[in-house]
Amino acid sequence: MPGSALCSVSGRRCLVIDMFLRRAVIVVGGSAAALFASVAVGKRDNDPVLPWTPIPTGSWNSNWDCREPMSLINLCELNEHELESQLQKYKAKAARHIFLIRHGKYHRHANSKNYRSLTTRGREQADLTGKRLKLLDLKYNSIVHSSLPRATETAEIIKQYFPDVKITSSRVLEEGHPIQPVPASPKWRPEFKYFEKGPAIEAAFRECIHRADPEQTKDSYEIIVCHANVIRYFVCRALQIPPNAWHRFALYHGSISKLVIQANDLGPVDPL
Repeated sequence: MPGSALCSVSGRRCLVIDMFLRRAVIVVGGSAAALFASVAVGKRDNDPVLPWTPIPTGSWNSNWDCREPMSLINLCELNEHELESQLQKYKAKAARHIFLIRHGKYHRHANSKNYRSLTTRGREQADLTGKRLKLLDLKYNSIVHSSLPRATETAEIIKQYFPDVKITSSRVLEEGHPIQPVPASPKWRPEFKYFEKGPAIEAAFRECIHRADPEQTKDSYEIIVCHANVIRYFVCRALQIPPNAWHRFALYHGSISKLVIQANDLGPVDPL
């Protein structure tokens, strides 16, 4: 009878559910606890890297910025005789010397009337950074800074030593958490914090850190004033080491990290 069949099916379902619950209770002290931990965290160690971050392969990617000549020309429109001349035309001919500067110390307490602005010590740090850059006796081409107040103030103090250098603000350089660090930070943050800011910081890297344009014939010296997390992520990406290692080293307020992108390859990162 249909009613009996329904009762029979329902009975089997109840039996299966009961068996599942019994097994779960039995293994609570072992693998079930691990399963709970995995679910609680939301991912496992072997989960893929977040999609905006390239996965390191262990070998050097010479086209890391997608600006090798072969990536800049339309091969479909060239014949064999034109290819060599076009490859030479679109080859980088100069180096970029990029000075990555962390802002000075700032007020971190929300109840302060100067919240997020530089402290007296922070302004002194920014001034010393400007003096150090001046002592290098280089012809700087530009100053770009994060739009956040502490970076803006730092950049404006530095610019006093270079009145003829153009200064611009950029929102993509704002502070954030680029990717969940490994090992994990002692301070837990919800995953959406990385999901929101991670792609923006990766976009900032792609916009700011790349080899010189083919039209550039002389080496350039560029100052970028931003934040510790951004700079550390930039360094990891430029050196093609795992981006989630960004939390393994520290940067002092007002510090200078020099990154050289040669015409044919990436140079070293030097603290100044």
